Amino acid sequence: MSVPKLETIEITLFETGVAEIAFNRPQRYNALSPQAYADWLEAIRWAANDDRAKVTVLTGRGKYYTSGQELAFPEASDDPQAEMNRRAKITEYESPSIGFGTTTLALCDVIYSVPHATFATPFMKLGFCAEGCSSVLFPRIMGRSKANEMLLMGKTFTAEELEKCSFLSRLLPAEGFREQVLALAEESAKFSVEAMKVTKGLIRDVDRELLEKTNEIEMKCLIERMMSPDSLESIMKFLAHLCANS
Repeated sequence: MSVPKLETIEITLFETGVAEIAFNRPQRYNALSPQAYADWLEAIRWAANDDRAKVTVLTGRGKYYTSGQELAFPEASDDPQAEMNRRAKITEYESPSIGFGTTTLALCDVIYSVPHATFATPFMKLGFCAEGCSSVLFPRIMGRSKANEMLLMGKTFTAEELEKCSFLSRLLPAEGFREQVLALAEESAKFSVEAMKVTKGLIRDVDRELLEKTNEIEMKCLIERMMSPDSLESIMKFLAHLCANS
């Protein structure tokens, strides 16, 4: 199986068995366009099915891990279910992470960050809603109050704050960060892959049905929100604020 060559994501497969999947739109702060979602899905599927990839590292090139959903005005749809299905199919950490980039971190096994990184989910500012299973995982990991500060109040958290509430595994020095993460991944890649699969299944499978159902509900609500008049108004206000402060 060959390593995919993708438009928005760079994949590196090391001889150690570590696969690095990196968002690679630094000029767009690694914003998640429809193509980026499609590439991300293809990259994850490849890593899951290529026996050479024993440990997978998610990261981003440039200043941002990802700046989240690339803002675009959604087209009206007579079939919300079809729109939801379309999006579902395209359905380490060095600096800012926003939106979907932050929520999906909670689905990862281990999260490392540099000390100066920040994390945000500005869903209320855009008239959106929780996604990426964050409505379940954030309260469980961070505690209900801190999760609500992020999801409902739009608070931007520092890496230090998220390490203290166990959202992050630990902070690593910014200098040589990528090399440190890859070295840790390489150590894990020496372990029995089958043993890791069994243990990960024991950890994850108990919640799999719940998270799949949560994702389905969140995606349906998100599509409805993105198509709503008040979300469009919120996006316009958000963009106007950005322009005024740029």
